[in-house]
Amino acid sequence: MALTRSSKASIGAEGSKGDAHFSTHDDGPEPAPLTPSFRGKLTKFQYGTTSTTPTTTKPSVPAPALSKPSAKRSRNAATAGAASTATSPVPKKKRKPSKYADPSKYAHLSPLTDILEPNLICVFVGTNPGVQTATAGHAYAHPSNHFWKLLHASGLTDRRLKPEEDVTLPALYCMGNTNIVDRPSKDAAELSKEETAAGTANLDAKFLKYKPEAVCIVGKGIWEAIWRYRYGKNPKASEFKYGWQDEKHNMGRSEEEVLDDCGNMWNGARVFVTTSTSGLAANLKPAEKEAIWRPFGKWVQERREERGFVPRLVDASAD
Repeated sequence: MALTRSSKASIGAEGSKGDAHFSTHDDGPEPAPLTPSFRGKLTKFQYGTTSTTPTTTKPSVPAPALSKPSAKRSRNAATAGAASTATSPVPKKKRKPSKYADPSKYAHLSPLTDILEPNLICVFVGTNPGVQTATAGHAYAHPSNHFWKLLHASGLTDRRLKPEEDVTLPALYCMGNTNIVDRPSKDAAELSKEETAAGTANLDAKFLKYKPEAVCIVGKGIWEAIWRYRYGKNPKASEFKYGWQDEKHNMGRSEEEVLDDCGNMWNGARVFVTTSTSGLAANLKPAEKEAIWRPFGKWVQERREERGFVPRLVDASAD
C-alpha cells in the first residue's frame, strides 16, 4: 500500500515521541495492515523501540554536563560579597575610662551657681557640673541626662522643664539644686577623693545655713562619698539602700543648738538617696529608676499641700 502524504506526516509526528504505535488514521476507511516489506524499511530510521508491546521503562536521559560559572555570575557573587562586607556592623570602640584631671584642664569653664533659698522643701545634690552643663550654665544640660525627665515622671514638677528653667525651681516648686563638687569635669572619675570629702563638709555648711526639709542625693556614688567622709569607709551592701535614710544620717546638723525658721530645734535635713540621672548609668532600667524616684515625688507634693505652697511668678530668662 502506498502511504499518503498525511500518513507519512502522522508517522513522523508520533515517532518523534518514541512511541511504538504509529497512528495511520485519517478521514478515510481503515487501511489494510502494514506489509512486512514496508515494516522492514522502517528499521533504517532507528526509532527508540521496534517492539509493538508497550513498556513502562523510561528512556535514560544523559546527565547534563557541568559548566563553569559565567563571568557575569562571578561578578554578581563578588558584588554580593562586597555588599555584605559593607553592611556588616562595625564594632564600637570601647570608651576609655577617665582618670583624675587637674582643675586647670577645665579652668576656662565656670562653676554653676547654687539654686538655694531658705526653708525649701528639698534640695537636689549632684556630683559636679559636666562640660556641657558648665558651658550652658544650667543644671543637667546634657541631652542624655534624665534629670528633668525623672522630675516630671515622679511628680516633682507638673511638666518637663528645660535646663534653662532651673532657676525657677524655688519659686515654682519650693526646690533647689547644688553639687558636692563645684568645679566642672568630664565625669566623676576626673575628681579626687579629697575633693568629694571637702565637698561633703561644704554641703553640711550650706544646709545648716538654708535649712531645707530634705536633701535628695542624685546617685549612689555621691552618697558613698559622703559616707566615706563621715565613717572612713564605703558602706557595706547591707548598709546601703535607695530611699529614705535613718535620721542619724541627716545633713546639716550642728553640735550646737540651732533653731529653724519656725523656732523648732534644727536636727538637720532628712536624706533621700535616688538613682543617678546620667545617660551613662545603665545599671537600672528606666522603669526601675522611676519607681525609686516616685516616693520622693509623692512626699514633696504632700509637703507642698501641707504648707499651702503657692507658686510665685519668676522670670526664667534672668540669670
